[in-house]
Amino acid sequence: MNKNKLLMYFFVASEAFFFLVLIIAYVFYSHPGGKLDETAQYLDVKKTGLFTVFLLLSSLTIYIAESYLKKGKIRTTTVWFLATIALGLIFLIGQSIEYLHLFSIEVTISKNVFGSAFFTLTGFHGLHVLIGLIVISILAFLIYSGKYRKLGNTAVIPVSIYWHFVDAVWIAVFTVVYIGSLI
Repeated sequence: MNKNKLLMYFFVASEAFFFLVLIIAYVFYSHPGGKLDETAQYLDVKKTGLFTVFLLLSSLTIYIAESYLKKGKIRTTTVWFLATIALGLIFLIGQSIEYLHLFSIEVTISKNVFGSAFFTLTGFHGLHVLIGLIVISILAFLIYSGKYRKLGNTAVIPVSIYWHFVDAVWIAVFTVVYIGSLI
């Protein structure tokens, strides 16, 4: 197995543990006395669900980009990486809209324990999305400029693994936080 791929699996495993702890903390702190904090009623499940679709589609587009790169189709690979970036940005814009809505009704990280747990969990996920978008952008530039060929095919697979992980984490977060607010 490629050492970069193996190291990414180790990194993803450590990050999975990190997010598991954040999700457990969210569940614990968002349910004082065994009942979901009333602040959760302000979460926009439908709008966030729509932005979730964009993020999940980005896993498909990065997979397609990876497959075109294997075929040596540099321009098409770049287009699919740009589509991945666009979908990730749409997701981040959606999260920003959610945050702005919550701030406008004075739900903040310092309002209560629910706010702290919610913003910590979703904020760290958003940070992981942003980091992924930066790395994908660099990779797309290197591929398009022709400098990637000098590096070999060792960067795309780990970046793809990371991106799929970020999407999988969001499925867990969306389920626990947003779908959980409906139950």
